[in-house]
Amino acid sequence: MLKRNKMESNNLFVGLDIGTTKIVAMIGSLNEYNKLKIIGIGKSKSLGVHRGVVNNITQTIQSIQSAISEAEADSAEKIDKVIVGIAGQHIRSLQHSDYITRANSDQVINEDDLEKLINQVYKLVMLPGEEIIHVLPQEYKVDGQGEIKEPIGMFGGRLEANFHVVVGQVSSIKNIARCIKSAGIDFEGITLEPIASSDAVLSQEEKEAGVALIDIGGGTTDLAIFKDGIIRHTSVIPFGGNVITEDIKEGCSIIEKQAELLKIKFGSAWPGENKENEIVSIPGLRGRDPKEITLKNLSKIIHARVVEIIEQVYIEIKNYGHEEQKKKLIGGIVLTGGGSQLKHLKQLVEYITGMDTRLGYPSEHLAGNNSIEISSPMYATAVGLVMNSTKVKNNNKDNNEAEINKNNSESESEKVERTTIFERFTQSLKTFLDNAE
Repeated sequence: MLKRNKMESNNLFVGLDIGTTKIVAMIGSLNEYNKLKIIGIGKSKSLGVHRGVVNNITQTIQSIQSAISEAEADSAEKIDKVIVGIAGQHIRSLQHSDYITRANSDQVINEDDLEKLINQVYKLVMLPGEEIIHVLPQEYKVDGQGEIKEPIGMFGGRLEANFHVVVGQVSSIKNIARCIKSAGIDFEGITLEPIASSDAVLSQEEKEAGVALIDIGGGTTDLAIFKDGIIRHTSVIPFGGNVITEDIKEGCSIIEKQAELLKIKFGSAWPGENKENEIVSIPGLRGRDPKEITLKNLSKIIHARVVEIIEQVYIEIKNYGHEEQKKKLIGGIVLTGGGSQLKHLKQLVEYITGMDTRLGYPSEHLAGNNSIEISSPMYATAVGLVMNSTKVKNNNKDNNEAEINKNNSESESEKVERTTIFERFTQSLKTFLDNAE
């Protein structure tokens, strides 16, 4: 039992993905080679969430508890803290530039200066009911000299930076907080889901070359754009796989369960693939005759909606500036999430955008002996959240070690200071969530 407690506190990393279709709790631990291995997974149908936003507290609490219990049983471990993913139609992002004038330009720029600048961005006045979730620095300028990625150690009087600021509605974040607390679990931190998914499925080379990650979930489609290794643009589009199911249900006059099965088994995003005479028979309701649906019609319904979703995403990619030579996304597009498994979607995305496209599997950064199930694109966000948890715990560990070795070399102390921005942000969020009730 003692051994298990040790494992719990030091080597257990937990992500909770609260989606519109499903809630996933995932437990990971590091193996002897320091690679992440998923040791437990729990999944439940998400009953109280619509387009990424909680609209029924009681049902969401039950779904969270069910997923957590399943993950605990699967891993024989106890979950006490989780990193939670946040998405939903209330998320928006904006670009912002800010600067500070340093009192002493004869001293080198240090972590405190960066923190002061970032804290200044957190004081931005938002619309009523909104809260800043992430402040992501793009590049810095020191005394007018631009395109600096790392200003620490440089001399200068004026430090300025461009920021990508992610904003969400306070009430939506509080509702998620309330559900998790009521399910008997503590917060370790909160992360924007497209950022978590990108950790799980993108390589560093892709982030450097420029890549757009499209995570097609049940209720929303999340977009994250990277260039030169830095996140440049995020967006949440309030359409996902559920809208396609809804269209099939309406277009074929069948019930939702049948529409979902049709989509998964026979659905295709490319109508040309199906011949006119390919027909699938759906059992009728309570003694009624079965319905016959041509696969051609089915793929026409799917195609129309998928084109709409991709075009919306492509507008966001253009808004970022992909058509400018300097901002070109050489890595193209990576598709992930449950909705990315639709047949011929990759070809359709390439056709509409003209960009190279691949499917993103979250198994790339994991230890080799994980189960096949986890490598499905639908678990990209959950795997990313578990990876995020390892970072948070490592930051905390570095900080604790630094307290002990306070008189160590300067580079060590720099590393410690480095973690404080994230730590303070998480701390302020925890306080904010504790007061949420």
